[in-house]
Amino acid sequence: MTARTGQHRPGRETSAQAGRTGLVAQSGPAAESEKTAQGHCAAATVAVSLQAVRKSFGRHTALHDLTCELPKGVITGIVGPDAAGKTTLLRLLAGLLQPDGGSMHILGKTPLELVAQEPNRLGYMPQKFGLYEDLTVLANLRLHARLRGLERERGEELFARLLSFTGLAPFTGRLAGRLSGGMKQKLGIACALLGDPDLLLLDEPGVGVDPLSRRELWTMVAELAGQGMTILWSTAYLDEAERCPHILMLDEGRILYQGEPQAFCARCAGRVWLLPQTRPHAGEQTDEQAGSRTARAGSAGQAVTGSRTGFLHYFREKGVEDVVVQGSSVRLVLAEDAPAALLAEVQQKGFPVAPRLEDAYMSGLGGINAAPSPYVSGIRRASGPASGSGPAIVAEHLTRTYGSFTAAGDISFTVQQGQIYGLLGPNGAGKSTTFRMLCGLTRPTSGTCTVAGINMLSSTSRARAQLGYMAQKFSLYPDIPVQANIRIYGTIYGLSGAALAERSAELADALELTQHLGDITDTLSLGLKQRLALLCATLHDPAVLFLDEPTSGVDVRTRRDFWKHILAMTGRGTSVLVTTHLMDEAEYCDAIALIYQGRMIRQGSPDELKADCRACTGLADPTLEEAFIAQIERHDQERCAGLNESCAEHSESCAGHNAGCADGHSDGRTGARSQHSTDSRADSSTVSSVPGSGRRHEH
Repeated sequence: MTARTGQHRPGRETSAQAGRTGLVAQSGPAAESEKTAQGHCAAATVAVSLQAVRKSFGRHTALHDLTCELPKGVITGIVGPDAAGKTTLLRLLAGLLQPDGGSMHILGKTPLELVAQEPNRLGYMPQKFGLYEDLTVLANLRLHARLRGLERERGEELFARLLSFTGLAPFTGRLAGRLSGGMKQKLGIACALLGDPDLLLLDEPGVGVDPLSRRELWTMVAELAGQGMTILWSTAYLDEAERCPHILMLDEGRILYQGEPQAFCARCAGRVWLLPQTRPHAGEQTDEQAGSRTARAGSAGQAVTGSRTGFLHYFREKGVEDVVVQGSSVRLVLAEDAPAALLAEVQQKGFPVAPRLEDAYMSGLGGINAAPSPYVSGIRRASGPASGSGPAIVAEHLTRTYGSFTAAGDISFTVQQGQIYGLLGPNGAGKSTTFRMLCGLTRPTSGTCTVAGINMLSSTSRARAQLGYMAQKFSLYPDIPVQANIRIYGTIYGLSGAALAERSAELADALELTQHLGDITDTLSLGLKQRLALLCATLHDPAVLFLDEPTSGVDVRTRRDFWKHILAMTGRGTSVLVTTHLMDEAEYCDAIALIYQGRMIRQGSPDELKADCRACTGLADPTLEEAFIAQIERHDQERCAGLNESCAEHSESCAGHNAGCADGHSDGRTGARSQHSTDSRADSSTVSSVPGSGRRHEH
């Protein structure tokens, strides 16, 4: 099945190779000679051309004189942090904004000319879900087909192809608002493909989407590019950008880099190291001295490693441009002029690894923010129930049902003091339901939970004084200044006067919010909104911190700062329960619970999950994302095998029953025999509809 539905237009490339020719012409030391060799054919390989494009909003300049050419027939990643200008660029290309200066051409025409003359050659999916949530999947497709002027007969044929291509065929009658995050993105792409565009603009399609759905999205888009479509994929996630054949990297409205991601990665070759962490560094506190390193990872029994101690040690070392936790190890990017003593230490304790795009990006920006976190010493924990040696969170057989539907079933785990515990799973798996039960926002149908030593079913109000909660969706007051939001939340948590002023000033400075205190909250960028939410959640220095996808859509620099502060808090005994779709963040967790179809299917440390993946897939060095997907696929395969076995037993029962009927015992049993046969066929069709591809299917 191919997703391309229109007739072949003159000039459309049928292979990504033509686009790759243009890509080579854009990068490398032989760029000028390559352009000369291309000659008059060069224009045919360029999809988008920008010359000194500028765009401002009031006093803020979003784009500064952008000049570049983007190749045809490939996926180009538009990469950059929050407020880099990615969305502004895509809206300019879509004709929704007009540049203040410079020129833009798409397939040889200006955006306005293209939209006016051949609007269906351009497809655009905005960053926020822009479809009608109270309409069904099929109704949204029909509406967008009418808006694009497609005839009804051709539209119905096109719907069938797109629904099959995106995997949405079983869900045509479901309201769009009830789709999971990944399914919403697939529906958005399907609507953008209705006109069979030559250029597809996707604004951060992977935000809020689980790793399995992101992989499915990428497979869809790669297939389209393989058929000749030009795709611009905007993202703040560098693992997504690393898959693109070509990237345009923006920072503060300027081009930081354009070309192949591998060439950019090569800039820090030989400077990336992995250091296993098994004991504190010289001069650091021991686990027992830190007071929080003695925790164990629930039933997994995994001892907490020194990787977080290693992170806090190396992030302030001169000559370190980047540091992240990677399971029980620390990953370092050293500066080119790193001190000899540091280099010798790293060579002795670790080993070099191949650079990733994220490593090169952080190096290119000048490295991490090495300023110390105020959560290390600036704030002192108040005494409370969680200051003893008991667990911070205990969940026992938590279950939540809605009618006949079980959103979360029989969830049990323990989070020790000072531990980071992650809830991972696909969209719609039951993570948020479990999270809300533990926070006291949703009452479980059965089971119990205690937080900071307090029973959440009987003493929710008392427990909330010990909790900090950062919601998945931004939940502060949007129409008031930042400072007003801080005052409101400080008052709610019992802070006032000099204590509130001192604490809020310290945290605002550390989270780079001081110059924005007078701004209306809704005008902040996504990254600044998340920083404000973290500030409000930690004003009262909680014993337990709940973080529901705290960095979704946030750039890598902001994520580094977030985790610096979170690790500093856990160093003083604060316990953290976090949900995330970003597997590099899950590496910070002491233990992880994989939630799927409302059940916990696996619990363990990141290293344990990767070891499982290594054993069952044969991958020499699997990533946590690969381990996550392997666990989901193995669960599906085991479930399908169980259904097959059940159906086989049922068929044998039916065969025996039919044999009995053949012996003359059919009086009054004809209807029963027919019912058995019908059930058997229904079960068989259910199982046979599940291919061996490992994709998720409902039974």
